Amino acid sequence: MSPPSEIRVRIAPSPSGFLHVGTARTSVYNWLFARHHHGKFILRIEDTDLERSDPKMVEAILEGLRWLGLSWDEEPYYQSKRFEVYPSYAEKLLKRGKAYHCYCSPELLKQKREEAIKEKRPVKYDRHCLHLSDEEKKRLKGQAVLRATRLKVAPGETQFKDVVYGDLSYDNADIEDFIIMRSDGRPTYNFACVVDDYEMRISHVIRGNDHIPNTYKQLLLYEALGITPPQFAHLPLSLGIDRSKISKRDGAVAITDYRQMGFLPEAVVNFLALLGWSPGDDREVMSTSELIETFSLERVSQSNPVFDIEKLKWMNGEHIRSKGDNELVPAVAPFLIEASLTTKLGVEIRWEYMKKVVGLLKERCRLLTDFAALGRYFFTDKFDYNPDGAKKHFFSPDIDRHLATLAERYSSLQKFDLEAIESGLRNLAEELGISAAKLIHPTRLATTGMTKGPSLFEILEVLGQEEVVKRLRRALEFIRGNPGLADRTDSG
Repeated sequence: MSPPSEIRVRIAPSPSGFLHVGTARTSVYNWLFARHHHGKFILRIEDTDLERSDPKMVEAILEGLRWLGLSWDEEPYYQSKRFEVYPSYAEKLLKRGKAYHCYCSPELLKQKREEAIKEKRPVKYDRHCLHLSDEEKKRLKGQAVLRATRLKVAPGETQFKDVVYGDLSYDNADIEDFIIMRSDGRPTYNFACVVDDYEMRISHVIRGNDHIPNTYKQLLLYEALGITPPQFAHLPLSLGIDRSKISKRDGAVAITDYRQMGFLPEAVVNFLALLGWSPGDDREVMSTSELIETFSLERVSQSNPVFDIEKLKWMNGEHIRSKGDNELVPAVAPFLIEASLTTKLGVEIRWEYMKKVVGLLKERCRLLTDFAALGRYFFTDKFDYNPDGAKKHFFSPDIDRHLATLAERYSSLQKFDLEAIESGLRNLAEELGISAAKLIHPTRLATTGMTKGPSLFEILEVLGQEEVVKRLRRALEFIRGNPGLADRTDSG
């Protein structure tokens, strides 16, 4: 496929709901295609259905695109502000004999549909109004009967070459004379879509394959209007992990919900891009710039991709680890603040400390929320000790004496750096005739409340001498104040 000289693509969500995963993925494909070809990415809000459109949803859609980093290139277009544009195109079709007025009431149309179903006939408009005499049309017009406008579907077959699915065709006999302008003067979806894509000079329409039936109708409109249609690329729809229609469990939620769940926007873009597209090699974790450089519609698969939330979490973890600590702090900070572990001011005045914390934790985090869950002890000493860890490590023989000695050793260190911290603990273990592990595990529990985590010695260095000593002595008080736990440990 050789692209036109000017690439212009669009995303055209309806503001009747949030920007969900399916529309977000379509947006990613359009945006990457435009950026790869140095073209334009256009945003059009299709709000002609005034009853279902919600201004709050418009802002939610814009917010979702902004969070993903999918910047649009022109001011957003709103179909509701373009109502004066569509009638002139309909008038052209009427004058050319490509369309006609329909005076049938909704009640009559409903009755005809029910009769067709009952008689097992195809449910399509019978062209009753196409054959009205001039006198009858004049009479209806004089009675101010509301009228819609229908396209007169030409006989034959509608064909097009889809970028993803290849040659597609459909028998026009199976397409009824569909309404293009409602009786209240508003355009229908397909008509407004064609007029807008033409006026906005859209070169490629990239959308879900559930729109293929609409494409046949839109191609009939392009032909009737005598204008060249854009190229079409229909994307296979994403499925849930059980290969059924995607559910909320799998990811059918507002795209901004992933922000609250702790995902990085670049990880979500990476994941969505690979839902049905491949760079042609084994790469999975890709930066946005790498995606832009590599993206092509020709490598979109016809198979339905599976939305695997666990795969997304893995990919998010990879993106977290690829970030520098200085870049990661602003991403993590909102989640620490939300967990009441720090404040915005606290982050700012302890920036170097924050960098050390995220640097230690990021190897173990798949979500940004994990930093608060796994690193609580970096911000407060008000934590409980892991119960199983306490029974195992706090009540072995002489542990209170060992921790007390370690606290004294640490408090007397002239320099509390990594080397001094580690040698201090290991030398004490050797003097006591025990393995270093028998001192490392209770020390970790005493200072973090946890049994697992990053390197203990690095944790202690970040916490600092005064805080480490204070926490060791707090653990001593706990051990000496809970002798019953030791009894249960011995009996267990």
